[in-house]
Order: sequence, then structure tokens, then C-alpha cells
Amino acid sequence: MKDKAAALEKMHQQLSAIHPIEETAWLDFQAIWSTASYKRKEVVTAAGEVERYLYWVIEGVQRGFHLHDQKEATVVFTYPGSFSGIIDSFLLQQPSRYYLETLTSSQFLRASYRQVEECRLQHPSIAEAMYKALAFTTSGILERQIELMVYSAEEKFRTLLKRSPHILQLVPHKYLASYLGIDATTFSKLLGTIRLG
Repeated sequence: MKDKAAALEKMHQQLSAIHPIEETAWLDFQAIWSTASYKRKEVVTAAGEVERYLYWVIEGVQRGFHLHDQKEATVVFTYPGSFSGIIDSFLLQQPSRYYLETLTSSQFLRASYRQVEECRLQHPSIAEAMYKALAFTTSGILERQIELMVYSAEEKFRTLLKRSPHILQLVPHKYLASYLGIDATTFSKLLGTIRLG
């Protein structure tokens, strides 16, 4: 397992950039996290299960996806330095409509719903940081919804690479095509014709 203290420090920096967190609140918050490891292509959370944990990615790449009549729709990717988990299932404590799986072997910090809630209720600065983080996430989801609905395949492809240029090396292309809502053949053509940079 990679250095837990370094992962917590990175989390602290990111949350503090969103909203200042006083030292006593951070000491309580960092104490709720434990480590967890998963192998490649392992289901972390299955559709129908209630998400019990909030994760922070230390190592590896994961994807959240929905399965409809044997057709997969990739919804999100997570990688080091980001939160992970099926967030709506976690926050509402209701069965997930999505799967979370590892694309590579993965290491996480994780905290249970009860632990996160107790800390949020006890410390206003933690609650505010979480609120603002969710606001940024919601903004990103709405922006992506517009892209999926009105952008051409090429515009979707270019937007993805502008936002996350490293993603071509991290994620198998079939999952990126699914994420963009385009077929794998179109994705391959775009990959071969669009010059980056």
C-alpha cells in the first residue's frame, strides 16, 4: 500500500482549496479513512447494492457504468487524487443504478457513510467543503450532459482530450467511446485523423 499519509495530505490540499478546514476538523476527518485494495477488473460496487463507502483513489483507474439490456454506458472515470464511489447511492443510501469497477489494480482510502456523516454534522467546515465539491461536480455533470446531447462525435472527442489529455494512456479506448456515446469504429477514425496539441 502506498503512503497513506501522503494520500491524506493530497486530499487535505484539494479540499482546503475548495473551502478552508480548521485543524481540529481535519484531524477528525482524516482519522475516519482506512485503506482498501482491489485487483484489476474487480467490481467494487454492483448495481442494486447500496454504496457503503466514499473512496479516495491512491492508485489505479476505475469506471462507473450502467448496464441496460447488455449494453454498457460508461458514466465516469476516476483516478489518483479524486474521490470515487457511486455518489448518489452513497449520499441517499439507496440502491445503486450503476457499477463501479477497477480497470487496473487499485488502492483507495475509504470511509463509511456513518463516519462521513458524523464528521459532516460535527464540523461545519467539512460540510461546506463537501457542499462546494458537490456543486462543482454537479456543474461538470450538467456541462457533460450538454456535450452528449448536442456535440458532434468530433467535438466530443476534442473536448475530452482538451479536458483530460492523459486519458488515452489510462483507459481502454472501447470505454472512452462508450463514455462519449460514440461507437468504437468512429472513435478509432477520430483517433487516427485528429491531431492533438
